Amino acid sequence: MERTVKVTFKNLALTIATTLALAPALVAGPAMAAESEGKIENIDFPFDGIFGAYDRNQLQRGLQVYTEVCAACHGLKYVPLRTLHDEGGPALPEDQVRAYAEQFEIFDPELDDTRPRKPTDPFPSSGLEGAPDLSLMAKARAGFHGPYGLGINQLTKGIGGAEYIAALLQGYTGEEKEEAGVTLYENKVFPGGWIAMAPPLAGDDVTFADGSANTLRGEAIDVAAFLRWTAEPHQNGRKHVGFLAVLFLGLLAVLLYLTNKKIWAPFKSRRAKH
Repeated sequence: MERTVKVTFKNLALTIATTLALAPALVAGPAMAAESEGKIENIDFPFDGIFGAYDRNQLQRGLQVYTEVCAACHGLKYVPLRTLHDEGGPALPEDQVRAYAEQFEIFDPELDDTRPRKPTDPFPSSGLEGAPDLSLMAKARAGFHGPYGLGINQLTKGIGGAEYIAALLQGYTGEEKEEAGVTLYENKVFPGGWIAMAPPLAGDDVTFADGSANTLRGEAIDVAAFLRWTAEPHQNGRKHVGFLAVLFLGLLAVLLYLTNKKIWAPFKSRRAKH
């Protein structure tokens, strides 16, 4: 029995060591791609890390940037408007959520006509053909955290999608060119270096109610944080449950170890006498 346990732990240790050894090779491809697309700045978002959580004020500012700038072209069709009231998110009062929803119209088949949206309705879809929906953009675009180093970076720092969005919004050089009748804008972060979307932010685009700086960098970071929330609205709760689960499993491991030691102690002492 003792020999079997030792063999099992030996195999487990070998498996872990092999995984850690192969991890850099597994992420080498994405790392090279990230380097070729331009440097992505490390931003200390409040939701990064194991114990990180969304900043309500930052999400509200990001919502304002999205509404006044991004919503003209891009939608959030997978995000229910009612979630703006959720704790851990923008946490808007219910009356503000209703007033916000009524800004947008939706076609109602029962009425065979349009009506103002309700909190139970989703955000509008993209209003411009070819403009991607932004609901899951922060998860679809990995930044610098995931590709570099071991996979543990994704646990402690995140995948970097919000960093990618913030860098993209600040990555325009001001250069333009025309191809096949389409105006392209040089962006040092976008893959290929040229993007069809004109610079959406210039700084001083919105006036924040809390008096925060509305610089290009500040607006880009705030809307990137908001888009991260749209992609991971339950992140705060998930981290809390995950921490409790790890704590419970650690306690269980200690109890199992002590129980095992107590059960086998008489047999080990008897064996030692012989």
